[in-house]
This record gives sequence, C-alpha cells and structure tokens, in this order.
Amino acid sequence: MDMMVTWMKVASSYNMMMVSATEVIYRRTMMMASGAMTGPEAMGMVMEKATIYATATERAAVAAAQGADPARITAAALKPYSTKTQSNARKLRG
Repeated sequence: MDMMVTWMKVASSYNMMMVSATEVIYRRTMMMASGAMTGPEAMGMVMEKATIYATATERAAVAAAQGADPARITAAALKPYSTKTQSNARKLRG
C-alpha cells in the first residue's frame, strides 16, 4: 500500500507540474507574439532547461545510490522540474 501512495504522490506532483508548465508556455508564447519578451527572458528560457536537467539527474542518481525505490527516485528527479515550473508561472503572472 505504501508504494501505491508514493506513486500517487508522484503522479499528483507530475500533474501539478504539467499545469504550471502549460501556463508558462502560454504566457511566454503571448510574450513572444506581442513582442514583449526581453532578451534576458528569452535566454533564461533556453538556459534553464540544461540546468534543471543536470539537477534532476543528480538528485535521481543520489536517490538511487542511497537505495531508494523507483518511486522515490522518480520523485527526486521530478522535484526540480516542478519547482522551476511553479516558480516560472508565479514570476510570469506578474
């Protein structure tokens, strides 16, 4: 049962991340379409991908090395993406 609860939490976190990511994509697309996107925003949008990927990979590797189960490894990898998408959504709301 514990494993089921853990996977449900991972799925819920993933879904929340996807909602935030959708909002970020929408807001950034509107910024690009209206010409309101600044150079630093555009550069940050590109550069954050590699940074988050590296962080997520590191956290998953650490969790795996510590003997975590697959759900906890997945949660560790997902956390940086979730944090960044939620942060971006808040920032873009103004």
